[in-house]
Amino acid sequence: MAHVSLPGYDLDPDETDRPAVASRLQVADYDAEIPVHQHRKGQLILALHGAVTCEVANALWIVPPQCGVWIPGGMPHSNRATANARLCYLFVEPGVVALPQHCVTLSISPMLREMILHLADAPLDYPREGHTARLARVVLDELARMPAERVYLPVSDHPKIRALADALSANPADRGTIADWARRLALGERTLTRLIARETGLSFGRWRQQLHLLIAIRELAAGAAVQRVSESLGYESVTAFITMFKKTLGLSPTRYFAARSRSQSADARGEG
Repeated sequence: MAHVSLPGYDLDPDETDRPAVASRLQVADYDAEIPVHQHRKGQLILALHGAVTCEVANALWIVPPQCGVWIPGGMPHSNRATANARLCYLFVEPGVVALPQHCVTLSISPMLREMILHLADAPLDYPREGHTARLARVVLDELARMPAERVYLPVSDHPKIRALADALSANPADRGTIADWARRLALGERTLTRLIARETGLSFGRWRQQLHLLIAIRELAAGAAVQRVSESLGYESVTAFITMFKKTLGLSPTRYFAARSRSQSADARGEG
């Protein structure tokens, strides 16, 4: 399994026993896609601007602005960022704080975000005592309190489910019914219905809507207009798309991203 070191550092984050270390990443300066790899430490992928899609444990996870995906240590994953993404990685030593043993998208408070950015300015082998060590402990305490957001898509290694996911990811505007997809996949309609429910825990309609939601967040975070995203997903009207988005996340696309951009002015510090 591949192992990825932090850009700009000679020291591998897994080679230090510090409880938490962090680093910034400007996607324009590095590859936008990192293949499957893993770390001994747990990893929080924090999106400061743009968005990141992670594939972990038979699920796709989207990292919207001002959110982070928590990936427990030892779990293989791959990342793909939008071209405008600015990221911050936080690596956490196993067992130092009670964090989920499964992947989860976390909403990151402005205070925690700023503390992680301060930690990213420190060397990976910072002194075991002192200001940075105290800051790392507070970062971990706060991280354990962050609420989860449901912005992921369950997928599967089952070849039929993978074929469906790949096809709809390539052409999300496809409005084929479950009967249409059953014919395309050479399955009975009831068989496909049961297969999707068993492998993903969702109905076909709910699963496709969740896929649309992830694509919408990724494209809107990359700067696409709401109308363009609505059309690319095959919605008959912008209103229908906004209704779906608001029903799922509680806010319209404009308000959802406005809520996540209020603290982005701080990005100018060392990131412009």
